[in-house]
Amino acid sequence: MSRSLWIVLLQLAGGALACYGLVLAFLWWRQESMLFYPVPLPADHRLATAPDIVERTVDVPGARLSVLHLQRPGARGVVFFLHGNAGNLQGWFSNADFYRDAGYDLVMPDYRGFGKSTGRIGSASELRDDVRAVWSQVAAQYRGRKVVLYGRSLGTGLAAELAQELSARGQPPDLTVLVSAYTSFRALAAEFYPWVPGWLLRYPLETEAHLPRIAGPVLLVHAEKDSLIRVHHLQRLRQVLPGARVLVVPGADHNDLHESPVYRDGLRRALGAL
Repeated sequence: MSRSLWIVLLQLAGGALACYGLVLAFLWWRQESMLFYPVPLPADHRLATAPDIVERTVDVPGARLSVLHLQRPGARGVVFFLHGNAGNLQGWFSNADFYRDAGYDLVMPDYRGFGKSTGRIGSASELRDDVRAVWSQVAAQYRGRKVVLYGRSLGTGLAAELAQELSARGQPPDLTVLVSAYTSFRALAAEFYPWVPGWLLRYPLETEAHLPRIAGPVLLVHAEKDSLIRVHHLQRLRQVLPGARVLVVPGADHNDLHESPVYRDGLRRALGAL
């Protein structure tokens, strides 16, 4: 091979590496746009219409979080619900009757930039701190009553970490429910973007690492045909925590799992058994 051809090949390789480096730099700084899909709402938008649903705000450094709280006299306890990576409370807080019938209050925050929450998600630690801040605002109201931490999709890693922290403080939840859980955000991202090195992701969210440190019962729920977080994540989590209860929802996919009678009956039984 001639010297001039080697030079051309080296120049092409150098250009390709430079382009790849620029892409990685872009992903480092802008990865939130690939991970989170918030739908903002106007500040004056009314989220709560029923008299037993209270709209709250929780101030955190650099933002104000929007929270809906189904609050009824005589509730057995509370379900603290951390939703997925898209939409807002208007879509997620749609099953209040289910929790009324089960005898539980329901607390659900919107993450930064979602719905009426201000600011934008900037780091995993900030996301975790926001979840802690919202829980701290309502925890005292439910001392002596049942506490259920519920995570859906993105929220599973956050719920598992909060459950671990409460367990370490001797205040474990009475039940941790993880619906459509991933082993880690890093593992999930590798399935969709295998050409991106794992160290680039600033949101590891290690559900698998938190599970063994959760005191109290854990219920893992997964759609049989989940096309986003595939069922092998559930299988790995079962290995990590063999004592977890498992509910596989037949025929369901990631976004319609909650519509299945199998899911509703299974969650109703789990809440009723506490």
